Amino acid sequence: MGIGWSLFWIIAGLALWVTVDFMLGRKQHLAKARKCVFPDRRSDLEIFAKGPELFEDLFSEIKKAKQHIHILFYIVKDDKISHEFVSLLKEKAQEGVEVRLLVDWIGSNLKRKTIQSLKAAGVEFAFSHIPKFPFLFYSSQVRNHRKISVIDGHIGFLGGFNIGNEYNDRDPKLSPWRDYHLKLTGEGIVDLQEEFLHDWHRAKKINLLQDKAYFPELKKGSIRQQLVPTEGDSLQDLIVTLISEAQQSLVIGTPYFIPSKKVFDHLQAAIRRGVSVTVLVPYKSDHILVKEASYRYLRSLLKEGADVYQYLKGFYHAKVMIIDDNICDIGTANFDKRSMFLNYELNCLVYDPAFIKKVKHILTEDLLDSRKVSLSDFSRANIFLSIKETAARTISFFL
Repeated sequence: MGIGWSLFWIIAGLALWVTVDFMLGRKQHLAKARKCVFPDRRSDLEIFAKGPELFEDLFSEIKKAKQHIHILFYIVKDDKISHEFVSLLKEKAQEGVEVRLLVDWIGSNLKRKTIQSLKAAGVEFAFSHIPKFPFLFYSSQVRNHRKISVIDGHIGFLGGFNIGNEYNDRDPKLSPWRDYHLKLTGEGIVDLQEEFLHDWHRAKKINLLQDKAYFPELKKGSIRQQLVPTEGDSLQDLIVTLISEAQQSLVIGTPYFIPSKKVFDHLQAAIRRGVSVTVLVPYKSDHILVKEASYRYLRSLLKEGADVYQYLKGFYHAKVMIIDDNICDIGTANFDKRSMFLNYELNCLVYDPAFIKKVKHILTEDLLDSRKVSLSDFSRANIFLSIKETAARTISFFL
């Protein structure tokens, strides 16, 4: 048998293994996915759109912690802001504060030496979503994309920021980094704490969910909100429900616009019933092919009459939807297939008109720092672009 045929059978065998691994892994994933619907809560909310302001506040709250610090990030880099973050956690652990840090196995860039120093200082550390047999390929694709911080069971953070220089406006290509992150106080913290402890239990096989020390009595806040965790199984249905409820306007901000067919069909249907649809995406890209994967969807929306904007002042990484000025969705999930079908995500639905007005004000600023695109911007004849779009379309599920 020649080298050509040998290579063919190797490729064919690999493709078969990946296909079977993915199909069976997906089946197992859906069977084990945790179904959770948290109730409406009353909390006080603050929104951050700039990294330096968020990190100043987050680090300040960590410094004031007296009992326990629970933190989950998809990415913790090995750079200046990350070293500051790690040093702060070690200091608090050495003071006697319980510190738990959970990071995604693939997303995080922490070095072994750094992890060892955290453990030596008393920080309890774990990786989330380590790929496992028998479905090695599928499990490597399912990432914990959540960003959760809970301090003393009274203060919480969630949103789009990770820990790294680019998130703190220290990247020459992507700065300034634009993102939305929430700070919560009030009774909604109980759900944020529960979600972290579920992820901790999954990663460390240590169940702290029944320990009342992590669930202090909380006062009601002024804003009605609801936390919605998803595990690659129900985000699509949530998005479809929100789109279906829109009667007048729908604004979507996302770094990656790669919707599922069902979501995109409902989005087109909303435009056809008279809903004004606005989509804000970045002009710059932080990952290969994600822009090209979005072009066919954006073309279709432009033909239907939607408004599409590209953010020009740095990189836009926020994840937001505003429906009729009545509901605002901010969280960790992107408007893409990976978030809908693979990643573990956590979003916050907000039903408070005054807070939604604040978010709209931030969105208005971001739209002013953007350019409104036309169909011709995505329709220029370019063979190289066509090849990239075809490639992006082929692997869009994993982008």
